[in-house]
Amino acid sequence: MQPIQVFSVVPRLPENLKPLWDLAYNLLFSWNGNIVDLFSRIDARLWRMSENNPVRFINSLGQETLEELSGDELFLSRMHETVDELRAYLSRTTSVVDFPGATPGQPVVAYFSFEFGLSPCLPIYSGGLGILAGDHLKSASDLNVPLVGIGLCYQQGYFRQRLTPDGWQHERYPVYDFEQMPITLVKDADARPVTFTIDLQDRKLIVQIWKAAVGRVNLYLMDTNIPENPPEFRQLTTRLYGGDWEMRLQQEILLGIGGIKALAALGLEPRIIHMNEGHSAFAGLERIRLFMKDCGMSYEAAVELAASSCVFTTHTPVPAGNDRFPPDLMQRYLEPYARELGLAFKVFLALGREDPRDDAEPFCMTVLALRLSRFNNGVSELHGHVSRNMWKRVWPQFPTEDVPIGSITNGVHHPSWVADDLAVLYDRYLGGNWREDPDCVRVWRNAEAIPDAELWRTHERLRERLVDFVRHRLRQELLQKGARRSEVEAAEDVLDPQALTIGFARRFATYKRANLILQDRDRLMKLIGDSQRAVQFIFAGKAHPQDNEGKKIIQQIVQFCREGNCRPRMVFLQDYDMEVAEYMLQGCDVWLNNPRVPLEACGTSGMKAMANGVINLSTLDGWWAEAYRDDNSVGWSIGRGEIYDDPRHQDFVESQILYTLLETEVVPDFYDRGHGNLPRHWVRRMKNALVELGPMFNSHRMVEDYARIAYIPAYQNFVALTQQGFQAAKDLAQWRMDMMTKWHGLGIRHVTAQEFGEIHVGEPVSVAAEVRLNGIAPENVLVEIYSGALDQDGQFSQREAVEMKPGEFVEDGWCRYSGAFKPVAPGRFGFTVRVLPRHRHLLDPHSLGLIRWAE
Repeated sequence: MQPIQVFSVVPRLPENLKPLWDLAYNLLFSWNGNIVDLFSRIDARLWRMSENNPVRFINSLGQETLEELSGDELFLSRMHETVDELRAYLSRTTSVVDFPGATPGQPVVAYFSFEFGLSPCLPIYSGGLGILAGDHLKSASDLNVPLVGIGLCYQQGYFRQRLTPDGWQHERYPVYDFEQMPITLVKDADARPVTFTIDLQDRKLIVQIWKAAVGRVNLYLMDTNIPENPPEFRQLTTRLYGGDWEMRLQQEILLGIGGIKALAALGLEPRIIHMNEGHSAFAGLERIRLFMKDCGMSYEAAVELAASSCVFTTHTPVPAGNDRFPPDLMQRYLEPYARELGLAFKVFLALGREDPRDDAEPFCMTVLALRLSRFNNGVSELHGHVSRNMWKRVWPQFPTEDVPIGSITNGVHHPSWVADDLAVLYDRYLGGNWREDPDCVRVWRNAEAIPDAELWRTHERLRERLVDFVRHRLRQELLQKGARRSEVEAAEDVLDPQALTIGFARRFATYKRANLILQDRDRLMKLIGDSQRAVQFIFAGKAHPQDNEGKKIIQQIVQFCREGNCRPRMVFLQDYDMEVAEYMLQGCDVWLNNPRVPLEACGTSGMKAMANGVINLSTLDGWWAEAYRDDNSVGWSIGRGEIYDDPRHQDFVESQILYTLLETEVVPDFYDRGHGNLPRHWVRRMKNALVELGPMFNSHRMVEDYARIAYIPAYQNFVALTQQGFQAAKDLAQWRMDMMTKWHGLGIRHVTAQEFGEIHVGEPVSVAAEVRLNGIAPENVLVEIYSGALDQDGQFSQREAVEMKPGEFVEDGWCRYSGAFKPVAPGRFGFTVRVLPRHRHLLDPHSLGLIRWAE
């Protein structure tokens, strides 16, 4: 039986309480403690039951309570103060990022992501990628960057974790009610839902759009679960990372192509798109199609305009983590689309292949994104290097270090992740600027002024809060399972609020090695069995539903934690989410992270821990390779970033290093107490991390880096290329075709350098060469001396490029070039000469893949 009509029933708020909806429907509450405090003081128990969801909370309030609040002058005064704070925040117009000539009210950047982690009450995230995307939006809001987010609205989100009695992970998928979440359905002037359509295999997919207000930034989420769609289409936005490869392809068509269509349906015209991981790479193709259709551009010109105003961030250093689709599946869904672009399907598939000539190679979304963007980056310095090595086949003529993939290290949104107790301390000693200007070195230097005792007592309260949270969670889990009373009572005594507490919480991929600490059980048992210097561990995390090896690691840890001698000192918290992460990141003493180097792209959980005074103990991977100091002044490293050929040997060696560090440094340092029972050395390490790492590893710095390195240059390029009816874009495309045609005829000969008996450091070495330009104007090529130190194999271990200047033409199109380089250090040194294309609108000469080396 189906209803004839459906209504949304909401509480009848008294007129003077209606501003509460303004607070509830802006996710600023996820990083503004005053808003949370206002709601929680109405009914703290109901607020907890509502999982900190203000919309659900208001809808759960009784009418009698609402009437009582409407007459409470003190509450009304606090509510108006909080609403005024929200409105003042939203009305601020100043920005550190300037886009001259941008249209007021229009976003300049559209940020595409498969997942966004903004708040536990909006469960459209699975892990680090989504949390990073959420922090990106929050900092964009704080910095007033004209940005809009594009994603999918998953009715069941990511799975909730349940463990069987033997510790095996099972997945459950609750159905969420969007009406009870801080999002609103986008409607037109006639109060009808804004919709658009996408063609999927000659059938129409209808999409509606929800809006989440994230401070000053809007996030638009696409939803296909509407009656007008057939059941298989309604499932597209049911689960994050659910279904088979065909559903994944459909979802990525929806995110990329649908995302561009959604922007058009909303009347938004961003100049730049930022693709957060390769899931949204089809957005680049849709922009090309629209430039061709709406602006009369050729495919080549449209590619130049689209790629020149596109930013792509890759997060995955593991080849298997990059989506690849079989050619036959691509053909079923995208062959008509390729025809719209005027491309033969084989040419279309080549856009997503590392080797365009290999007809058997699957279509890779990361390769497509790399080819359709002129601004590509990894998420840490080490990850940038790993990414260049992973994708060097896309640019086969370049040395690995010249592959056009840079790096912008991730950051975290401090106001979202710093504990309220610590925030009060930071406000007092750092000033409010730690929230508004967290990348300021001067601000974090003030952490030195925090009294040791005050910082330590605050941290101890957070550890006690964590222990209380763990006990409560364990008790609830046992009650739900119908456990015996003795087991429930035992849960009340797990962990010691005063003991050294080590946390490990993340996705349970095998390379993250959650079970490394279990390698030598005797040494581990000695650590947790020491009654004088107690050590305890808290684990949490999920394995992908199809990752049985990851599930086995969870099971191994859970079973170990349940052994009699381990129960009081080792705990696994099931159903890891943002709430569990918050308690652990704020209350642990040590944050343990031991991935196999170099398989961790960044590891932002360690940054969140650092911002809360939690000390990192990690392999030198991801961000920690940049943050670690050799004197252990900000934390400890497991090894020195070595890469092993034998994973088993690596696990053994690094587990022994981990045990030794815990036994000889971490535990003794924590329990080395002076006057007032203060661990002075430990507190010094906490402060060192705040002072040295706080200004760097935050998302404000990250977003400003994106603006400086990518957004502003991409915007300037877009504006330049669209002048005078896109003439510059057309000229650039024609120039590129001309270069592609003539490049094979380039040549380099007669490379000479002045004779030396020996060369001293810093002494210039003059180089000359003749270059055959094959009809290319000298201003359209960049001729360089490529020099640097050599390793034992005669390969460049360091390199520097110095431009050579053209001179006279000697014969038959050969032009003489000259320049000089200076060796900067003693040792074996070498040089060669190369030629690259150059154009004023080509921001990176490597991006075309054209290069000629001297032979």
